[in-house]
Formats: sequence, C-alpha cells, structure tokens
Amino acid sequence: MRFLLVPALASVLVAGCVRFQPQPLSAAQSAAALEQRSLTNGALKVFLETNLHHDLTSWPIKDWDLDLLTLAAFYYHPSLEVARAHWQVAQGGITTAKGRPNPTLSVVPGYDNQVPNNPSPWMMLATVDVPFETAGKRKRRTEQAEHLSESARLDIATTAWQVRSGVRTSLLDYVAARRRTELLQKQVDLEHEIGDRLERQLQAGAVATAEVTAARVALAKLSADLADARRQSAGARASVAEAVGLPAAALASVSLNFDVSNLPSASSLTSAEARRTALQSRTDILGALADYAASQSALQLEVARQYPDLHLGPGYGWNQGNAGDNQWQLGASVELPVLNRNQGPIAEAQARRAETAARFVALQAKVIAQIDRAVAGYEAGRSNLTALQSLTAETRKLHDNTEAQFEAGAADRLELLGTELDFETAQLGELEAQARLQQALGELEDAIRQPIEFPDSIYKTQQTNARQQ
Repeated sequence: MRFLLVPALASVLVAGCVRFQPQPLSAAQSAAALEQRSLTNGALKVFLETNLHHDLTSWPIKDWDLDLLTLAAFYYHPSLEVARAHWQVAQGGITTAKGRPNPTLSVVPGYDNQVPNNPSPWMMLATVDVPFETAGKRKRRTEQAEHLSESARLDIATTAWQVRSGVRTSLLDYVAARRRTELLQKQVDLEHEIGDRLERQLQAGAVATAEVTAARVALAKLSADLADARRQSAGARASVAEAVGLPAAALASVSLNFDVSNLPSASSLTSAEARRTALQSRTDILGALADYAASQSALQLEVARQYPDLHLGPGYGWNQGNAGDNQWQLGASVELPVLNRNQGPIAEAQARRAETAARFVALQAKVIAQIDRAVAGYEAGRSNLTALQSLTAETRKLHDNTEAQFEAGAADRLELLGTELDFETAQLGELEAQARLQQALGELEDAIRQPIEFPDSIYKTQQTNARQQ
C-alpha cells in the first residue's frame, strides 16, 4: 500500500495542471481579417453605442468626425492591442511573484543484504524539502510586479493618446488638403477665364503679349498646385485609414469632417496650472514613476536576498525486513552567506534605480521643452492667422467694391475677375494659417495632455471574430 501512495499523489497533481491549448497563427488569415475591417461592423456599432452612452439611430454612419474616428481607432488600432497584451503579461507577472516555492519530495529505494537474519534487503527512504522564504522576499517581489503592471496599464493610456493624436493629425491634413483643392480649383477656373479674355484682347490689339504670357504662367502654376493638392488629399485620406487601423477602402463611402476654422481658446492649455498638471499627471510621467517604484522594490528584494532561506527536511525510512522498521528524521538546512552576500545584484539594482530616476528627470525635461515649443508655435500661429484674416477681409471689401462698380458700368469684367482671384488667394492663405494653427493646437494638446477620461474599453481586448462580423 505504501508503494502506491507516490503514484496516486502524482496522478492527482497532474490532473490539476493547466493543459496546453494550441492557437495557430496564420499570415494569410490575419491579412484577410485586416482587409475585411470596416466602419459598418455590427460589433463596432455596439462598441460606439457603449462608449457614446446613446443609441445610434442611423447605421452605418455616413459622416465621421474626430470623436467617432477616435473611438473607431480605439476599437481597431493594433498598437493598442500590443499595449493590452503587454499589460496582460505584466498581470501574469503578479501571479508569478505571489507564488510560493513548492516543496520537493525525494524517494530513494535502498538495498542492503549485509544485515544478518534480515528476511528482506529492501528498504524505502523518503525526504521532503520544505523551503521558507525569509526577509519578506515574496512581498518585495510582488510589489515589484504590481508596479510594473501599473506601468503597463498606464502605457495603454499613453498609447491611446498617441492613437488619438494620430487620428487628429491625419484628419486635419485630409480636410485641409480637400479644402485647398476646392480653393485652387476656383483659382484655376478664374485664371482660365482671365486668360481667355486676355487672348481676345490680344487679338484685338488691346493688350501686350507679355500680359497674356504672364496669365499663362500663372495658370500653369495654379494647375500644378492643384494637382499636388489632389495628390496630398488622396494620401491624407489613406493616412486617416492607417491612423484608425483600417484599410483605405473602408473609408471610400464615408465623409470625413473636421472644422478647421473652429479654433477654441487655448488659455486653459497655456496656463501655469496646465503646465504643472502636465509635469505631474501625464500618463507617461506616471508610468515612469511606476517604473521607479518597481526599481525600488527590486533593490529591496536584492537586499532581502542577503538573508538565506530556511529549508526543513522531514524524512521517513521503512525497512521491509525485521517486521517493518519505521525510521523518522527531521533535518534543517540553510545557506551560509560567508563567501557571497549578494553584493553584485545589490549594486546592479542600485544602478538600475539611479538609471530609472535619471530617465524620469530626462522625461520631465523633454516635456518642459515640448510645452515651451508648443506654446511658442501656437502663439506665433495665432498672430499669423490674425494678419491673414485682415488681408482676407480687405480683399473681400475690394472685391465687393469692384463688383458694385461693375454693375454700375464703371469697371470691366477683367477687373472683377482680378479682385475675385485675389480674394480666393487670400482665402487660401487664411486656410493654410488655420491648418498650421490647428497643428500647433494639436501639438499643445499633446504636450499638456490635460486629464482625459479614456473609455474603459481601451483596457479591454477586442476579439478578432467580432471585428470580422
């Protein structure tokens, strides 16, 4: 019966083990799933309704703005999946850190035929090694894993902000390029009409050849600018799809909107309070603090490892001869720290803590420079936009006056076309200034990162099969 105890115990332990579940990864299937992503996915609709806190009465959505595209990016973007997976690994590290060392069972059959009058030479020896960690090693190990898990969780929020920033930048570029194309098309049409009129006047001998040539050159330049704007618009639309995590074809039938002229006051972003908040509450700052706390715990763990663990070793021996001779023993062992007191790992942990602190200070310095650069760019952009808005207003007045003179017969059509072309050119300049100011505003938002409540969904892994609906 005693011989059956060990196999029975082993079978019980094996039955409680986790079984490996294979999950094959296919490049072809993954590529097909990525190509099938769309903005009409039913699971995406549920995701949007959950995070918008209201039902979507119209589906699929035809007009997508920054907020909707940002939520779609939170659902689809692969960088968030990577950050979530990293957090799951860190959470698994907590379970590992909390684990206690298992005892070790040693079974040693023996054979001794030299004992006189012994009916059986067989005997069985069994010992158990039960380790006991000392000096709070398990606690320090768990603290380190918890800090690393918190750093990984904050990295999800940092990644989510970067995703949102990428969506904003690409959407702004696309809408500005689309509007630039429209304004350039108007200028090309006006320049065509001006050129046609000058051609007729040249034939009548009313203008010099140089004027017609200058008009042709201006038309060629505008046509080249228009072609470039169309190229930029197409590329920017593909960039929006990339920022959301979709193939470009997924945006073919939807309208993308961004009000470039909507420029809210940035006083809340340029205040000293906002600067102080950024230097203390940005998710990457908090993540760096969590990394430093983890390095502290790692140093405490190495210090605790100076003190050896205790091992208790109860044993049992049974001699089949002599009517069954039972032998019991109790042993204890401990490592003697006489040659090595863990000085090397302690020195490494101290150096890593100092390195982590230096990285934190370097990050704060980088944030300060980023804020200063963003504030300066925003203020310069605001001044530039004000000047160009004044120019647009003046050209509008000149066009209105010329139009009134044209209706009264005091100005010809060519003069009216010239003032209209000047007005369209001023509008294009104002658009460029608005786009630059919007870019500066985005950079300022990226630098300050005022506290923002990300939806809980950014911390949850979205299932691939739901995406393929």
